[in-house]
Amino acid sequence: MSWNRIVKSMVLSVMLMTGTGQAKELNFVSDDTLIIQGLLFEEYKAYDLSREIFKTLYDRTGEEEYLFREVASSLMGKIYIDESIKRLKAWDESHPDTLQARRLLIPLYLTAKRVQEAKSEAEILLERSDRPADLDLAANPYLYTGDFKKAVSLLQKVYKETSNENVLLRMSSIMDEYTGERKKAIQLLETHRRMNSLTSDAVYFKLLDLYVKENDVDGLISIYQVLYEKDKEEKYLKKIIDAYAYKRDLDGAIAYLEKVKEKKADYILYELYKRKKLFDKAFLMTEKLYKQQKDPRWIAEKGILLFEKSKDKNDKKMIKDVVGYFEKAIDMGVDDSIYLNYYGYTLIDKDVDVKKGIKIIEDALVQQPDNTYYLDSLAWGYYKERRCSEAFKLMKKVVEMEGLEEPEIAEHWDAIQKCQ
Repeated sequence: MSWNRIVKSMVLSVMLMTGTGQAKELNFVSDDTLIIQGLLFEEYKAYDLSREIFKTLYDRTGEEEYLFREVASSLMGKIYIDESIKRLKAWDESHPDTLQARRLLIPLYLTAKRVQEAKSEAEILLERSDRPADLDLAANPYLYTGDFKKAVSLLQKVYKETSNENVLLRMSSIMDEYTGERKKAIQLLETHRRMNSLTSDAVYFKLLDLYVKENDVDGLISIYQVLYEKDKEEKYLKKIIDAYAYKRDLDGAIAYLEKVKEKKADYILYELYKRKKLFDKAFLMTEKLYKQQKDPRWIAEKGILLFEKSKDKNDKKMIKDVVGYFEKAIDMGVDDSIYLNYYGYTLIDKDVDVKKGIKIIEDALVQQPDNTYYLDSLAWGYYKERRCSEAFKLMKKVVEMEGLEEPEIAEHWDAIQKCQ
């Protein structure tokens, strides 16, 4: 049997003894035994029993330590609060120069919802002590009475002395919600995290909360960047990209991802390169992604980018290389309709092999029969083969669905209408 189970068994036995024997039987138990019992009850949060033990010890010995533990058990269990106040006040009358009664009476009064009495005790404590722990304790009645400025001023003194993060977080919440000092709270939190290398996540999360309320996207980005650099969690990286996207700052997103050089960010960086038409960089990235994933679709992507980045769209060597990439990708199993359409249209538009291009477009349409881009490609293939009636019928459908806003559709429609 483990030591923990032995202790639990002892506690259970003592609980049963105490419960059945009534409190008066405690008078026949030695002080040492009672002390051990009381401490065990405290440890296992049996506060009603620990209170009874320490009450007996105090009544028996008159030693203040037992009274304080009795009151502490009352507070922890939220039991016998009024009785604890009476007993503590009685002790305080004969020991007026001690502060421990103040420190216990404040939470007792607050638990009993006797807020003004708690505030009176806090004022006495503040007159006689400037210890950070006492200032922190005394701030609570001011919070309960709505004197938030006073509470913040006390907590600021505590934080100045201790740099305690919990105090800082309490203070920043009050400043945000009650005193209208959100920007000042942000300044305090930012100063803390820059001055302390071991800042906890709670401070960062509080800053995120405040930056959201301020709609400060740059602030959000800065904190998510710190969290990502610290923890390397992909969710933070995604938040950073989302924030840049919200700002429509794709250049900023690219610059950041190029800086962090994380493998998990390569795909995002690739998509951003394409969106910004940085085709040379995207082309180089396909080689890196293919080495990482061994996915043949990156070979097809390479074909698309080679064409897109070329200044001369009719360069025969370039077109031959594009065809080579697509042929290799298809041979390796790539059959996504997006790639089939791009390849098929290239074969048609550049007069490489119109018949083969039409067949590939038809395969793409099996996957997405109503895709207007694929229908446009097929109509263009028919046009190239002078199948004017079929081309007109398909292109008319495309125009009815998409209109003539896109230059390529307008160009195809104009040519097909003249087809004879």
